[in-house]
Amino acid sequence: MTALWTRLFGSDLPVIGAPMAGGGSTPALVSAVTDAGGFAFLAAGYQSPETLAARMTELRRTGTPFGVNVFVPGTDRISEPEFRRYARELAPEGEPYGLDLANAPLVEDDDHWRDKLDLLLADPVPVVSFTFGLPELPTVRALRRAGSRVLATVTTLAEARAARDLGVDGLVAQSTEAGGHSGTHDPGRPMPPTTVERLLDEFGPATGLPVVVAGGVDGPERVRRLVAAGAAGVLVGTLLLRTDESGASRPHRDALADPARTGTVLTRVFTGRPARALRNGLVDRHQTSAPLGYPAIHHLTRELRAAAVRADEPDLVHLWAGTGYRNARTGPAADVVAALTATM
Repeated sequence: MTALWTRLFGSDLPVIGAPMAGGGSTPALVSAVTDAGGFAFLAAGYQSPETLAARMTELRRTGTPFGVNVFVPGTDRISEPEFRRYARELAPEGEPYGLDLANAPLVEDDDHWRDKLDLLLADPVPVVSFTFGLPELPTVRALRRAGSRVLATVTTLAEARAARDLGVDGLVAQSTEAGGHSGTHDPGRPMPPTTVERLLDEFGPATGLPVVVAGGVDGPERVRRLVAAGAAGVLVGTLLLRTDESGASRPHRDALADPARTGTVLTRVFTGRPARALRNGLVDRHQTSAPLGYPAIHHLTRELRAAAVRADEPDLVHLWAGTGYRNARTGPAADVVAALTATM
């Protein structure tokens, strides 16, 4: 009998390299995970259509099959007064780097949504996944006609059922243990703790769809249990961030191994959208006052975060990390894939 992940991704193993926008995902990382028997996604988020196309071309030259993950534009716009309040609050953080955050412009965009869809329809990939919401029905149908399987990231049963009704090929069930941005379709809703085990138990029977799980994977035993419970794949992100092929910044890599970093937290501080990160100084100073407002807050803090990376100052960097971050190791990504599937 063909394994669920083989039917969905064409892979021999259930380890799926997560799309990590902002630098973590690279063509080299995608190739390494796939060459090791898994499957991996390029992150379209924050990339221009031209850069995304170039990365797709680079991977096609190697013959590596891959997926692409796309951010769905949201509707959580921030008001000018609220944006300006937070900009003034952050201003002292930027002053040592010569940044005038108090007067930064309020920038909203859709991350080149239509152009990226056009690219994926003209140059189809095996799998396209969506995060932050659901695309419209004609988009799902067009991608499937082009030959792509379509996955939707969901965090609640209502989101899972809405995705099923669109006719997607499978779900990515993301728990609150996952590092980086939550894929919630409603970033303003309360986010009680969830586990991938619970989501798998709920979403599969309720929708009849294959369920890929994402969040909190910390080692081979959890992978084995999730596969035994029926997971169609196990998305892995944080455990790949310190590998040779990762594009994560040096402060981010080092922070994941720093014994002084004792935990993670869901925060809106960096981007205006809930995301799990290692607790650091910027989180401690602004956790209670950070507003909703993606992508405006992302654009507000982007230059501050980039300056902090250049200065090797992790207390101002978005240190995305899932709850299993302590087990992130250095070395080839292939070794991570092999270790995670050693008990299967």
